[in-house]
Parts: sequence; C-alpha cells; structure tokens
Amino acid sequence: MVDEPVEVIRSAALAGIPHGFLGRRGGVSEGLVAGLDMGSRGMEPGDPRMAPIAENRRRGVEAVLPEARLVTVYQIHSPDCVIAAEWDEAERPRADALVTDRPGLLLGVLTADCAPVLLADRSAGVVGAAHAGWRGAWGGVLEAVVEAMEALGAHREDIAAAIGPAIALESYEVDDPFRERFTQSDGRFFAPGRAGHWYFDLEGYAEARLEAMGVGAIDALGLDTYSDEERFFSYRRATHRGEADYGRQISLIGLPL
Repeated sequence: MVDEPVEVIRSAALAGIPHGFLGRRGGVSEGLVAGLDMGSRGMEPGDPRMAPIAENRRRGVEAVLPEARLVTVYQIHSPDCVIAAEWDEAERPRADALVTDRPGLLLGVLTADCAPVLLADRSAGVVGAAHAGWRGAWGGVLEAVVEAMEALGAHREDIAAAIGPAIALESYEVDDPFRERFTQSDGRFFAPGRAGHWYFDLEGYAEARLEAMGVGAIDALGLDTYSDEERFFSYRRATHRGEADYGRQISLIGLPL
C-alpha cells in the first residue's frame, strides 16, 4: 500500500475546481491505519508519531493543489462553520465546516464514515468543505456552510456540491432511539432492520438537506467506507472488529493561486 500513488476521487460537479476525496491509498502509515491516514489524534506537531501523518498530508496537498496551505478545523460533530485563515494546527477553531474566497488555501475535513461535502461557486470564487456526520447534518452544518459561502458572495443556486465516501445505508444500522430524533418526513431515509433497529441513509439525508436549500447541483458519489476496506478507513468497521485505532481520510478543496 505504501508504494501506491495517492488516489484522488473527483466529482464531475466540481470540474475545474481543485478538489479531491482521498481514501487510504498512497500513504506511509502502517499497522491498523496503514495507508494515507490523516488523523493527528491530538498529537503535538513535534511528536515523532506525527511524522507519517505529516508526510501523508504533504502527499495529499501535492495531489490536489501543490504549494497550497492546508487548513483544517478541530472537528466536534457540530453545526458550526468558520471562515478559513492560516491558523496553526494548535489554534484550529472548533467547528465542522469552513469556507474561503482566498486562493492558495486548501480546505480539509477528516472523516471515517461521516459524509464529507465539498462545495464551490465558480463564478463567485468561493469554496467550502463540511464534515457531515448524522449529528452535524441533523443539526444544520450543511445549511451553515452554504450560508457562510453566501456571506462571501456566493449564490446557492450557483453552488455545486459533492458528497464523498461515507457509510452507506446497508452498512449503517441504528436503533429506535436514533430513529426517533428525526421527523416523520425523514422516514424515507430509514429502512427496517432487525427488531428495534433500522438502516440509515446518511448520504441520501445529506443530499436532501442540500436540495431543500436550493443548491444548484449535487453529486452523491455513492461510495461506502464500511464495505470497501482497500480504499477507505471506517470507524464502524474498526469498532465492530474491536480494533484499538482507525484511520481518517481527508477531503480537500481550494482555489488555485
């Protein structure tokens, strides 16, 4: 796996915008997180365990927008979105989406089953990225990122959005209390499972939230992180196996210098 090139999955909806959904192919991490693991796990930049992560991030940037400055946030499964700036790793704001109109900043969100959503308004020169797990999507993170893009001059009818690799309906079993959080009209995103359980369509739910806002174009890639172990990390897969750790993949978007 370490000798593979970085795999960059792109969306036709974002053609012409530097972007990519990266999986686990093409990195230098080893063990349970072998491949292009991007998760710092709270380690300080000088920690020797950060060396493979730093190399993986360098490779990711080089594959999507060379010479750009990678900018991420401290993700907390919130509905919060911020305007990106060149903050240090230790000073990242707590949020789950970020936007920019500045060329040379490469926005990144980390996932390991949650849905990464990349967005762009080409004519306005504004891009955004969101980490949309069920909690964030349910809480309004997608609405927040669109509104933040509009504050920078974007128009939602001109925004194109792509939903990257995420856990698929057939892999995402939830229980009755989870289902009860959602409205009756959201029932279309649930399929019945064993007694007291359901299967949840996170990608479909995120797509519907974007559609309801009037986003101009939406591309749901339909890639399942749980079932495709060779390409993607998965928190739930690692949990089901009782593994001590799991990798994180990154999704990137920016404006060229």
